[in-house]
Amino acid sequence: MATVVRIDATGDERLADYVSLRDVQLRTSLEAEHGLFLAEGEKVIRRAVTAGYRPRSFLMAPRWLDTLGDVLDAAGDVPCYVAPEEVIEGVTGFHVHRGALASLYRSPLPDAGEVLRNARRVVVLEDLVDHTNVGAVFRCAAALDWDAVLLSPRCADPLYRRAVKVSMGAVFTTPYARVQHWYETPSLLATAGFDVLALTPAPDAVELAEARYGDRLALLVGGEGHGLSPRWMLDAHQRVRIPMSGGVDSLNVAAATAVACYALRP
Repeated sequence: MATVVRIDATGDERLADYVSLRDVQLRTSLEAEHGLFLAEGEKVIRRAVTAGYRPRSFLMAPRWLDTLGDVLDAAGDVPCYVAPEEVIEGVTGFHVHRGALASLYRSPLPDAGEVLRNARRVVVLEDLVDHTNVGAVFRCAAALDWDAVLLSPRCADPLYRRAVKVSMGAVFTTPYARVQHWYETPSLLATAGFDVLALTPAPDAVELAEARYGDRLALLVGGEGHGLSPRWMLDAHQRVRIPMSGGVDSLNVAAATAVACYALRP
């Protein structure tokens, strides 16, 4: 059972895991160094713990002690820091509307081959650097029955607090891998038997409804603004587009991925 520890000062060193949550550079360095990530809100904390992530500590306002009592009971010998909301705001750098945070240990990521082994539908993200977009892609992939996600080395971290929050915990249940040798990924997918569709707004691409593919499908999505790299465009089995009207030539990358995942769902 977690041990409740009352905190009254923003400078308490025991709250180091929760400092300056909006400072992306600081958080990236701190979380990588200590192998941790942050979950925000009751639902997301529950989903993280249920998925098997081990808590380091909790930080919450007093009103959340009862609501999360069962999670704290099962957490083992970890501290639960309880502080007034103004103290939590002073530590984190913003008002935590959902009232509760948890610091959890990261788990080792599987390799891409392991992720692909049992998958039939995979979203492949190349250089999506916005955490909100990455979280949204995970959420729509989970909702639309896609099996896994592959990330390029430069993609944003799915376990960064903002990505976790936007995904509503889908990053905990959707298998994913970060592929370090990105140049080899097209052949990796081909060897695993995937037909590869590259999503692009290019007017000469095939409309989604006319795409042709087999039982195993990989949807390639490029980074915000510049889209997929030329190599992916050449190596994909087919380039596909979402038909547009009203003078709009493209959608936000997360919205476009949601449309494509729906259209191509199993």
